[in-house]
Amino acid sequence: MERAWVIRQIASGQGGVVTRAQALRAGYSRYEIDNLLTSRRWQRLARATYAVESAGSDGVERRRQIRAAVLSLGPQAHAVLGTAAELHGIAGLPRTGAIHVAVPGRAARPARVKDPAVTLHQFEHPEQALTTVDGIPVTAPTHTLAELVLRVRRYFAVALLDSALNRGRITEEEFGAVPALIAGRRGVVNARRHLAEANGAAQSPLETRTRLRCVDGGVPPDALQIEVRDADGYLLGIGDMGWRAARVIAEADGREPHSTPGALFDDRQRQNRLTNAGWTVLRFTWPDTLRPDYIPQVVRAALAARTRR
Repeated sequence: MERAWVIRQIASGQGGVVTRAQALRAGYSRYEIDNLLTSRRWQRLARATYAVESAGSDGVERRRQIRAAVLSLGPQAHAVLGTAAELHGIAGLPRTGAIHVAVPGRAARPARVKDPAVTLHQFEHPEQALTTVDGIPVTAPTHTLAELVLRVRRYFAVALLDSALNRGRITEEEFGAVPALIAGRRGVVNARRHLAEANGAAQSPLETRTRLRCVDGGVPPDALQIEVRDADGYLLGIGDMGWRAARVIAEADGREPHSTPGALFDDRQRQNRLTNAGWTVLRFTWPDTLRPDYIPQVVRAALAARTRR
């Protein structure tokens, strides 16, 4: 009973996960640990790392897998790159299931990782570059972004920066520190361009992609989260992006935020108010952003139609 209590205490501080070494110190024998795994009362998550409690949800299970991967690689291991962004709640990268973990020096031996979902990196990070999320060691948001903008393509990079700013994961001051962190590193020229395009007013990666398609097509919006009011100052609606002079608004309709009946009802009411106030409302979805010419063509046609009126 005593050792089971010790394991529960350890697991409660580690998201339901314990290492084999911790179980041995708690008093379990190797045979007993193997028996718990065979009987499926414990679940192997990574090398010598086990779940001793049920996950409860997909989100909890994913975080538990990350925690296990980090724990299994020793005290210096920490989450990096896309996994660090995921832990910090910074959106913009596709979900792949990959787990990126860094270990300094020779400890980053590929042979240590048997899980194909785990990518091990040999990164050296100073103490000030690290923090924790729910007890999981991870690179701080600013360092996470600095390393990602050097590695990912433009649309992903700008979406990550927009998300971090919009969600308050980094401050404007911290954002201003990123150029110094990437100075002299491979990919810095493109990374600086990505930083120049960041805009924290974008509320989703879809909004970022829609804006960048407009920029690339020669019809950049002049405002994000544009407010439209009537003559008495009453707020009729807020558009994701807009062209004030032509009175055109573009909305980026993500599947989750706009799919519920209540959201559809609100969207239609808002669109009706904006249309009655003399604004043209365009709506774009994720598949639209995959066609480079489509969004700018639609916007250009709307702007031209307004100038003819």
